[in-house]
Amino acid sequence: MGDLWIELTTNRVITEKLPEATLETLQMVGLSALITAVVGLPLGLLLRSLAADGLLPNRPLSAVLGFVVNVLRSLPFIILAVAVIPLTRAIVGTSLGWEAAVVPLSIGTIPFFARLVETAVRDVAPGKVEAARVMGSTTPKILRSVLVREALPAIVSGFTVTVIALIGFSAMVGAIGGGGLGFLAITYGFQRFDPVVLYTSVVVIIVLVTVVQLVGDAVARRLDHR
Repeated sequence: MGDLWIELTTNRVITEKLPEATLETLQMVGLSALITAVVGLPLGLLLRSLAADGLLPNRPLSAVLGFVVNVLRSLPFIILAVAVIPLTRAIVGTSLGWEAAVVPLSIGTIPFFARLVETAVRDVAPGKVEAARVMGSTTPKILRSVLVREALPAIVSGFTVTVIALIGFSAMVGAIGGGGLGFLAITYGFQRFDPVVLYTSVVVIIVLVTVVQLVGDAVARRLDHR
């Protein structure tokens, strides 16, 4: 145990680059999660609304939108990250660094979260929607005050799963120069044959996932008034 502590405190990669890599991971995951929530929530509500039994049924548009979401969701993330490199360069100006990683991370998780939102609001009792309609509520008000409000604990749980997936994807994007803990583990741990750096990076990722899960579960429980 003492030898391990000495190795951790004297390894310059861990003492100098690990904090920076952790911050980069937090930044890319945080910004990607924000974009995913802002775009994925309304997209999920739209998917539900356009369904045959939704508030705004439109079978052709629902089929097209559902197909696009399914295609993006089914692509393996590392392939998606490589495929959108030209788009990433057009938006960010580079394909390297944590800022560039936000583009594929967001594209990869928006459809994933949208489907989770769609599933969550689908489970809202139809009687509550009908009651709101009878009272003269508009479609936007029903979406906001009935569907989102009733499904909020499930939406929060879905968002928690999405953020955890983002942490995993952020490690993958390190393989193509995305920065963060994944880049540190691959470049300084695996390629330079330094198992201490590799496993320390893994431990930090596990800690991040655990914290996100605990916080997400606590928020979902607090919002659940059943």
